[in-house]
Amino acid sequence: MKKTKVCIVGPSKKFLSGISYYTIRLANSLAEYHEVSVLCFRNLLPKFMFPGSKHVGKDLASLDYAKKVKAFNGMDYNNPLTWYRAYKFLKDEKPDVVILQWWTSSVAHMHLLISFIAAMSTKARVIIEFHEVVDPLEESILPLRIYSRIMGRLLVKRASLYVTHSESDRRLIASKYHLSEERIRVIPHGLYDQYERVPQKEAREQLGLDGEYVILSFGLIRPYKGVPNLIKAFGDLPHEMAEKSRLLIAGEVWEDGEAVMKAINDCRYKDRITLVNSYIPDSLIPIYFNASDVVVLPYLRASQSGVAHIAMSFGKPIVVSRVGGLEESMAGYEGTYFIPPGDISAIRDAIIKLYVDRPQAFNPPRLGWDIIGKKYEEVISTLK
Repeated sequence: MKKTKVCIVGPSKKFLSGISYYTIRLANSLAEYHEVSVLCFRNLLPKFMFPGSKHVGKDLASLDYAKKVKAFNGMDYNNPLTWYRAYKFLKDEKPDVVILQWWTSSVAHMHLLISFIAAMSTKARVIIEFHEVVDPLEESILPLRIYSRIMGRLLVKRASLYVTHSESDRRLIASKYHLSEERIRVIPHGLYDQYERVPQKEAREQLGLDGEYVILSFGLIRPYKGVPNLIKAFGDLPHEMAEKSRLLIAGEVWEDGEAVMKAINDCRYKDRITLVNSYIPDSLIPIYFNASDVVVLPYLRASQSGVAHIAMSFGKPIVVSRVGGLEESMAGYEGTYFIPPGDISAIRDAIIKLYVDRPQAFNPPRLGWDIIGKKYEEVISTLK
């Protein structure tokens, strides 16, 4: 039987993000069923406008495409020559299905261009996979908000089907773009289980930690992540517990730096807080997660969280806000401790409970990429 030719469109590792990892894992998974190619966006926007500009272009990711996946890594937001090369790539590959990864409207014009090329040159059917319904930063800036809404509406008209990671996002997408929910399929987010296991003692030695109860906050620091609330909750811990604990905040500060620093400086246990303001490379991710006793994600809003899918793969207890798609995706994980969003007392109480109970590692949920690939295969088969 002839294999379906699938082209996935997403960011390269130059502007590294969780969507870069997702694109790689999805491509490698679908390559078990189909002939897969990937068209990567190399430059997404002017570097100075990117909040994480310090890590752009650095070699931070060890994950890469399987040999059987053919990748074109070179479509830029501002270079028509690269658009022509992308056109040639698509024309040569002749995909039957194109999957567009949507996480920011900054690349919407490239998405639109690819959808037109797919329709006119290859007759490919288009699937849009939504990782975000609305990016908080884009929504807060009027010109970007208008641009995002216009481009989003133009783009959704080009697609045959849509994919989200939760029923919650499915309803939001249907409402925002006036789509029938029947055209939106839900496929859960796969675990980021590509990282090695390191003995906790060894991991802590590498981080200079010894005998402390480690509370980990990991990932990009943005206002909706609620990191200041975690710091305030840490400041409310009983003295005897706080003196034996370490709040470890590891992640590149984007928009919330002043609020985070103020919360740290105001905290009565600020000497028990470590802030690592940088994008953590793959080589160090196992160190941080293996060193931790609990991972806290006090989000104020969220569609999904790549950090949660790393933490689950390590079997860590996770304190997480009951928001958006996170509530749905983590409900089946026994190590989840839900809290109301923005509730500082609930964060504190959950940390105290875990400190007292000291649960052993939990079994990760069955969200391997073999399962995700199979679910995607079922969606793609409906387009034939």
